[in-house]
Amino acid sequence: MSVFDIEIGALAGGPADLAQYRGRAVLIVNVASQCGLTPQYAALEKLQQHYAPRGFTVLGVPCNQFMGQEPGTPEEIATFCSATYGASFPMTQKTDVHGEGRHPLYAALITTADADGYSGEVRWNFEKFLIAPDGTVAARFSPQTEPDAPQIIATLEQILPA
Repeated sequence: MSVFDIEIGALAGGPADLAQYRGRAVLIVNVASQCGLTPQYAALEKLQQHYAPRGFTVLGVPCNQFMGQEPGTPEEIATFCSATYGASFPMTQKTDVHGEGRHPLYAALITTADADGYSGEVRWNFEKFLIAPDGTVAARFSPQTEPDAPQIIATLEQILPA
């Protein structure tokens, strides 16, 4: 089973249909609107704009599990991201990424280790998982790693389908 087979809702309601990303590289990021790392939205949108024509998508996963830093309604989250950062990439419903209520998507993602060997619980908002076009996890990056960091770009360039 690949990440693309997991069901999750879309921020605007209905299914997010991860299967539509089969054959594309995807950067899955748990996001929050009131976090010190929130300015990463700008770099995420730049990645989306630059690499989308080559078979890439950013997928934002709002999460309110880290100090309540994503308290908004779906409408408030969408408006904030669009108005403040011009974010156009797709987003899922607000999702639990750790603990007993962890969504199956994150249960599949967290077994992958980052470059320092860390695997397990999501550490904070903006932890990043790069998904290969076949639905496997290609890499994991810490929340502090900027979306346009050389290690993310290098790994993305290696797995892009086009």
